[in-house]
Amino acid sequence: IMVLVLVVGDLHIPHRAQDIPAEFKTLIQGGQLDEVFVTGNLCSKEAYEIFRSLSADIHITSGDFDEPKKYPDYKVIGISDLKFGLTHGHTVIPWTDRESLILLQKQMEVDVLITGHTHQFDVFEANGKLFINPGSITGAYSGFAIETVPSFAVLNVQKSAVTVYGYQLRKGEVKVNKFSWIKK
Repeated sequence: IMVLVLVVGDLHIPHRAQDIPAEFKTLIQGGQLDEVFVTGNLCSKEAYEIFRSLSADIHITSGDFDEPKKYPDYKVIGISDLKFGLTHGHTVIPWTDRESLILLQKQMEVDVLITGHTHQFDVFEANGKLFINPGSITGAYSGFAIETVPSFAVLNVQKSAVTVYGYQLRKGEVKVNKFSWIKK
């Protein structure tokens, strides 16, 4: 059985961004999504409603700009033979440090750790585990980079395998990268 998961984060609507780019809206609304993971910083009911309309199965963790205690800080979700850890990432210090992410993955006892906060798309494998940061789907500005490239991910989960499709909007064009991983 194949499970399709949309992974998004750091929308910051309406404070830092007005909306999801039109190029992305058509992509996410046309898909047959089974689940939606949001790493946090939705910041508005409107942003929540966008994802609620895409799947009944929506998992959200709290970002540093979300209403306090509205969503949990950490969440573990089981899909097929895998455990996915979801958190915003602002509690991971230093923020972009891979060793800190690996430590968190071990603490959460998950196969795949999904974090946000940096507004920068990233996928890597370490110690046989998978790490994903969907970046910011709106391209909201961040203190990390001069330019934020709007991005999100779609995961195709089958048994103990995950294929990550990373979508990035560069100069008006959607670029897609593929990363495959199998639990050992």
